[in-house]
Amino acid sequence: MHASSNNISTVPALIRALVSAALLLCLCVVLLGAYVRLSSAGLGCPDWPGCYGHLTPSGAAADARVLSSPMAGRPLEVGKAWLEMLHRYAAGTLGLLILSLVCIGGYRRRERLLPLRYVTSLLAIVLAQAVLGMFTVTWQLKPLVVTLHLLLGFTTLSLLLWLVLALPARIKRSPPTPIGADDTVAPARLSALIGLIALAVQIALGGWTSSNYAALGCPDFPTCQAQWWPAADYRAAFEFQGASRRSYEGGVLDAPARTAIQFTHRFAALIVTVVLLGAALSALRLRKPYAQRAAGLVLLALATQLTFGIAMVLKGFPLWLGTAHSAGAAVLLMATVGLNRALRAPA
Repeated sequence: MHASSNNISTVPALIRALVSAALLLCLCVVLLGAYVRLSSAGLGCPDWPGCYGHLTPSGAAADARVLSSPMAGRPLEVGKAWLEMLHRYAAGTLGLLILSLVCIGGYRRRERLLPLRYVTSLLAIVLAQAVLGMFTVTWQLKPLVVTLHLLLGFTTLSLLLWLVLALPARIKRSPPTPIGADDTVAPARLSALIGLIALAVQIALGGWTSSNYAALGCPDFPTCQAQWWPAADYRAAFEFQGASRRSYEGGVLDAPARTAIQFTHRFAALIVTVVLLGAALSALRLRKPYAQRAAGLVLLALATQLTFGIAMVLKGFPLWLGTAHSAGAAVLLMATVGLNRALRAPA
């Protein structure tokens, strides 16, 4: 009996450690993906899942056939190839971690230590992301595929964070009492949910901006092309290109279309800022410590992200600031998910 009791008390700690490790690794995968995309290393390995038919770029570099007959007409660049493969290695490891959670949840399903359907859905999302990762390469950075790949990465990050926050510190014999039975929490919950949806749309616009290489569509700030409302081609900007053998590396849209994408991204940022400010203030008015802490994190993350975005334009879009801007989006999303969870957490 004593050994069984010890076993039950240690399993939740192990699960929490595994889920936390998966969350941290997922954040690394998202940031690695951003760096790969911004450094133009997305086609560093033009095949999938290997690199020029090898497991590592070093193996490809040692193969005389790769050097004499480049795949898809792309000579091997070892540095970019390693960036791409490190991203794939990390993503593969994340898939294995989530698979282990599914196995644990299935094996101990009677004890309900993990929501089995939840982690199984997580695994399905990661597998779908792997398929999109393959299409990202084989379809040569098609913007729609790249953007969907990015969104699934952020979705995985959000779901893992929610799972970390939802896991109890220990097994409880009685169900927790939900908070916010009164009407004061409902408006804050709705505001936080609207903020999360608005932020998700903005992240999609950011992915569309990046995958179409449209950051330079507005090279100045606060104006765009020295105008408050620049001439732009919005129809071409948001037209999903059909199947094609062409490479989308470097972008294929004309300057007016890229201006439209970047200007829309900026305009949406204003809307998201107002919505998230409203959600944070609504939570602060509850005068509940858990809500105030979560709202404070949202405000801090929002201010940091806006600073990164403005500095990126003023500094001429350096790679490190572009990567920091992507990291800021991930942190802001996590803070917003945390606010939504805090307003729904049990007492």
